[in-house]
Amino acid sequence: MNFHPYFKMQTIVEKLRYFIRWFLIDTLEPEIALAKCKELNSQIPPLYLLIILNAVAAAYTYRDLAPAYLTIGTLTPILAFTALRLISWVRSRHIELTPQQAIRKLRQTAVLAGVIAALYVSWSFALKSYGGITEQSHVAIVITTTVFGCVFCLMHLPQAAILVMLIVTAPYLVFFLSKNQEVYAAIALNLFLVSLVILKVLFNSYNAFVNLIKSRTELATKHQETERLNRENERLSHTDFLTDLPNRRYFFKKIGKHLDTVKDSREPFTVGVIDLDHFKQINDTYGHKTGDQLLVAVASRIQNLDLPDLEICRLGGDEFGLLFLGAPHTAASVAQTICDRLQRPYQISEMSITIGASCGLAKFPEAGETTHELFDRSDYALYNSKTTVRGSVTVYSADHEAKIRSDRAIESALQRADVYEQFQVHLQPIVAVPDRTITGFEALARWTSPELGQISPDVFIQVAERTGQIQRLTVQLFAMAVDQISALPNNLRLSFNLSAHDISSPETVGRLLKIIKNHHIDPARITFEITETSVIDSYEAAETCLNKLRDAGCRLALDDFGTGYSSLGYLHKLPIDCVKIDRSFIANLDDPISGGVVTSVLNLCRTMQMACVVEGVENLSQLDALEELHCPFVQGYLFCPPMPFDEISESLARSDAIAGLPLASNDKTEHRHRAVV
Repeated sequence: MNFHPYFKMQTIVEKLRYFIRWFLIDTLEPEIALAKCKELNSQIPPLYLLIILNAVAAAYTYRDLAPAYLTIGTLTPILAFTALRLISWVRSRHIELTPQQAIRKLRQTAVLAGVIAALYVSWSFALKSYGGITEQSHVAIVITTTVFGCVFCLMHLPQAAILVMLIVTAPYLVFFLSKNQEVYAAIALNLFLVSLVILKVLFNSYNAFVNLIKSRTELATKHQETERLNRENERLSHTDFLTDLPNRRYFFKKIGKHLDTVKDSREPFTVGVIDLDHFKQINDTYGHKTGDQLLVAVASRIQNLDLPDLEICRLGGDEFGLLFLGAPHTAASVAQTICDRLQRPYQISEMSITIGASCGLAKFPEAGETTHELFDRSDYALYNSKTTVRGSVTVYSADHEAKIRSDRAIESALQRADVYEQFQVHLQPIVAVPDRTITGFEALARWTSPELGQISPDVFIQVAERTGQIQRLTVQLFAMAVDQISALPNNLRLSFNLSAHDISSPETVGRLLKIIKNHHIDPARITFEITETSVIDSYEAAETCLNKLRDAGCRLALDDFGTGYSSLGYLHKLPIDCVKIDRSFIANLDDPISGGVVTSVLNLCRTMQMACVVEGVENLSQLDALEELHCPFVQGYLFCPPMPFDEISESLARSDAIAGLPLASNDKTEHRHRAVV
């Protein structure tokens, strides 16, 4: 294909422009410029030293042939200038340059290389008019070898190398050819060919150097990108995707690292766990989307906390981890500040939502010296906050240590316990007030451990709930209780307590109903007692399970009524048949507030056609007061404490009564049941 001459000329012009820009060092990439300066820092000082030594050697050869102003006077300032350049390069070896500074230095080097080359060539030609062929040849050889040495030392700056070669070799080629002698012509030809070879080697080496730098730069870029991606992956692996807070993995890793830091100094710090109160109720009532929005709002409030030496991570669900490196004596007040701020209302969509926050703290090294110990004990302190005063902060202490050791001993014994061998079900009568007859019994568990002795139900039930053993215990104790009530007259009812874990587990409810079916007992004789606190944290699951029990024919009672903040709401929401008024109101029945609560609840139950049982009746004055209020059922030590089944059986066999109280007849029981339901 033939190209128009215009296009050929345009190509030549573009190449010429590129060459000019290249020669003026105007096309360098920053990394290459810096790499060139680094290489030249080690090569130019020896180059200047070579020039100085060769110049001194040439001057020595002409010491007696040329005038002193030429061998000493002219050369001395040139040598001084060269020496200054040598010192400048030596001093700049450890100076970090920017790419712009590096390019300026390269341009300066190329210019000065040409100037120095011109000075030495001019000086050497000035010497040629003195001496004979031997001295002139010596100078020519010295200059030629010096320039070739210069070219190799300047190979990383080819612009300077070419400039030096042209300034030195061109005059000598002209000089040798002007002699019109075959020997000088041969020298000129040899010098020309060697120059070409040197240029070829120079550019090959230079291109290899540039490619190497580019490869290193690309490799470094890829390495940096890999490191960036690794850092990003690590950040993502340590970040909670919903709240953008550090996550559980980061929390435990951070504690471990800080423990390594303070293992010698044993400098104290604090680990904490914060749990949101009533979050599950919000989740169940308004849905998971609202729950997620609430968690994001909580996280935003946490991120805006202006508290030094504090880091908070999301551990999962509505639980957050706290690492406080400030003064340990201020940790509790800092944690309380966090809880107080989290309790302020949140605006989610168009709703105002209020939740609470409880916290447990454990201090290093008093509470523990490992990540597991510190977290476990802060979690135990949190459990104490949630079961005593929600919204408060508990700091793990020696008292907690003693209790946790006791709890762990109970936990271990409970895991090994044979329920049918070590546990008993005691029955406490429920008494109809007007006629003083027994209508049923509440089943109450008792445990005598071979290793630990008698353990209070309040203690072992709490441990069983916390360790996930409560459902096994519930099923086996219920089977024992149903065995006992089945052996009594069929008009007597059985009340049995269920925990929050039981009423949110369809599997447990299914096993309870299977026990009723296998014993061929009327489900209407069974009343399952629940507390509002057992429902509040998992309302949806609890409602489903309670409806399943009610549909099977069992009755449901709301226990400890009046101690919660939302009891009236649950009377409407849940399929409740009976209300049990908490014993704390009966103990202070003379108090206008407590007496008013009892009166109001009794009236409410009559209005809603629910049965009502008052617990904790211990003296006749309480019974008389309740009778005046037309209370239908009571339960308490005034009539009978919880009794083993064998004693109840023996009492019935002797007198057809228990603690002097007869059993209600079938007719009375049925009539009373119809009256309240």
